[in-house]
Amino acid sequence: MNIHEYQAKEVLKRFNVPTLRGKIAKTPDEAVAVAKELGGSVWVVKAQIHAGGRGKGGGVKLAKSLDEVKTHASKIIGMNLVTHQTGPGGKKVNQVLIEEGCDIEKEYYAAVLLDRETSRVTLIASSQGGMDIEEVAHKNPNAIIRVTCDPLTGLGGWQARKMAFALGFKPEVINKVAAFFVGLSKVFAANDCSMVEINPLVLTKKGDVLALDCKMNFDDNALFRHKDIMEYRDITEEDPAEVEASKYDLAFIKLDGTIGCLVNGAGLAMATMDIIKLHGGEPANFLDVGGGANKEKVTNAFKIILNDKNVKAILVNIFGGIMKCDVIAEGIIAASKDLGLKVPLVVRLQGTNVELGKKLLKESGLNIVPADELTDAAEKVVKAAKGK
Repeated sequence: MNIHEYQAKEVLKRFNVPTLRGKIAKTPDEAVAVAKELGGSVWVVKAQIHAGGRGKGGGVKLAKSLDEVKTHASKIIGMNLVTHQTGPGGKKVNQVLIEEGCDIEKEYYAAVLLDRETSRVTLIASSQGGMDIEEVAHKNPNAIIRVTCDPLTGLGGWQARKMAFALGFKPEVINKVAAFFVGLSKVFAANDCSMVEINPLVLTKKGDVLALDCKMNFDDNALFRHKDIMEYRDITEEDPAEVEASKYDLAFIKLDGTIGCLVNGAGLAMATMDIIKLHGGEPANFLDVGGGANKEKVTNAFKIILNDKNVKAILVNIFGGIMKCDVIAEGIIAASKDLGLKVPLVVRLQGTNVELGKKLLKESGLNIVPADELTDAAEKVVKAAKGK
């Protein structure tokens, strides 16, 4: 789950990770009122959407007067902000963060995430902050420093200080930087995060160390432990189909293709999408119904796929282990009859109760194209999607 920048900073403050003062505003007048409350002569108006690259898209503006605060807020609130992470469709901005300004001495990058190569939580940092870390990694990989956190004791203070020295911080601020890094690691562990990213981490001319921006993601499977984090969920930032899928505990991601996919198991779902593309098709979604899905869950998954008007054909690819093929067949039949199936449907079933599942589909009276092998299924569904 993703949250907004202002929400992420609220989480940081609970762990004494320093940020700038700021408040959310949903109208230009509210923005001016917040700026007056904060005081000072410089403010930053920042669009709040679940995407990076807001500055490049015109969603972050510096204001040196209250009139400029109102002008910038008027333009940003309600705009359709397009960044490299939103896709060409962009996202509508419903609110802005009004934050006090600061004198920046230097910008850095810092993040805590799971390194899948080492299976360890890792702190990564760079002296080249304020830009895409992917670009830094590509052009100058030596500029990125990594420190592995012990799974029992977390990030050690000595590790944090070593990282601060390696980044070139002056001795008088080393302890501040180290405390900042340790705080980030605690935020990550305590909230079951999948990533905590600070870009940029700034050193001010006064010698303060601050999180100027923050992106925070959470492990969906652990959210039941964090009701406070769940309250941050903003479904207006999510695809409606994905919101609907979450009600039924379905792993669903909408894509831009024309072939709907209903699969059990994340690995098999990825392989199914790959083989569709290999044969010239484009998947319309990633959908994993899970290993223990029941008839109702399968029916709802099928309905979500059919509600996508771009879907020209559907491929059901099931390996029945815990999940029984006849349960899948019953779900397919129920959903197809409820919604009135109008697109070609290719079904490949293997595993537990496969013969019963095939029998149910054959006797359903539905126009279903059977397939025994995955390659055969992919070829058939691609042809069907193209009207062949």
